[in-house]
Amino acid sequence: MLRGWKMKGAAAIGFGAIVVLFSACGSETTDDVLEEIDPPQIDYIEDEDELEVEVIENLDEGQISSITDDPDANEELDDFEWAEEDEEMAEEKGGPVMEDEDIAEEKGGPVTNDEEMTEEKDGQVAAEEDIHEVYLVDRNGMVAPQSMSLILGDNEVKNLVESLVQDGPVTELLPNGFQAVLPAGTEVLDTKRSKDGTVTVDFNDSFSDYHPSQEMQVLQSLTWTLTELEGIDRVQLKMNGEELDAMPQNNTPLGQGYTRDHGINLEMNDQADLTATDSVIVYFLSQTEDETYYVPVTRRISQNEDKYEAIVNELLEGPDYMSRLLTDFRQEAELLEKPDYTDGTVTLNFNEALLSQLEGTAVSENVLNMIVLSLTEQEGVERVSLKVDSEQEILVSNGQSVSEPIVRPERVNTGRF
Repeated sequence: MLRGWKMKGAAAIGFGAIVVLFSACGSETTDDVLEEIDPPQIDYIEDEDELEVEVIENLDEGQISSITDDPDANEELDDFEWAEEDEEMAEEKGGPVMEDEDIAEEKGGPVTNDEEMTEEKDGQVAAEEDIHEVYLVDRNGMVAPQSMSLILGDNEVKNLVESLVQDGPVTELLPNGFQAVLPAGTEVLDTKRSKDGTVTVDFNDSFSDYHPSQEMQVLQSLTWTLTELEGIDRVQLKMNGEELDAMPQNNTPLGQGYTRDHGINLEMNDQADLTATDSVIVYFLSQTEDETYYVPVTRRISQNEDKYEAIVNELLEGPDYMSRLLTDFRQEAELLEKPDYTDGTVTLNFNEALLSQLEGTAVSENVLNMIVLSLTEQEGVERVSLKVDSEQEILVSNGQSVSEPIVRPERVNTGRF
């Protein structure tokens, strides 16, 4: 079962080795502070409901990558209009435990790897190069990537942005529980790409019709979606030909443009001094009745800490109890020694508490994926090698074993919709 904030007990979910991408800072903080908070309720999935995954051999000998299908929807978000069927699937706050029979089978059949991933569209098969990462908003208000089959044509920037428009051309392709962020009626008037990696998008007036509470979601979704394109690192915005120095509703400064360094799903913590801290991306889990998927979250860590150790500690700490995110780590899991970085590989040595599956003999696939996705967000980290009590070979909950470094896949949350 998947567990909320701090987990007590084993959680079982299938493995394969990983899925995904992304990094850095920006989102809004919570205004209301609860004076009394009951202990968070635990959500989980039984062993027999583990996700199907397919392990593939990587191009480099001895390296393994995994791909897992998963989009989400747990709770209704008032700021967005959801389809009637999605509202019926919304869970009450407090996170009731899902019963086995309530967990639907994965949409579109078993997971496929990147080379195999094709989709039927208008009688034609979409090749791998037509699969693109689009950052959508789930019903908890979190911005998360979803892989979609899109034919972008000559103006790939314009067509990719149009996939983020509500009631736009790809509305029927959106997974249950996810919403495009740009207001209905938003049009792209012009786009321009510069050699320095900046892309400028000019919108019509409808761009400003989003609710003020959605401003960071709009900005993050645009930035992270467009920077998926090769050669784009920065996003600048215009409206009716006039460059925007700030966003229209809450006046979020845009400066010289927005990048992934501004972050995604920003969480505030005790590290308030921005000059003495660095931002890092860690991945947690979220879940719909259909699928489990990974959500990137930006946190700040002290510059005095070992960055790799700090990232692992953030994962072990778990999601913020105010969020609807989940984890699959056992509470007792911890590192036995400091991480080692050598030639693009980070090596981690955990205690036996990392083995939460199959009666304490195997590691959860989701735990493995969260670790690799989070660490490979760091520049220069290409692989992650895991040990348990210094043993290199680790059994995974699907019965396979991992003994070589694990690499990050090209895409995360590669579901078929």
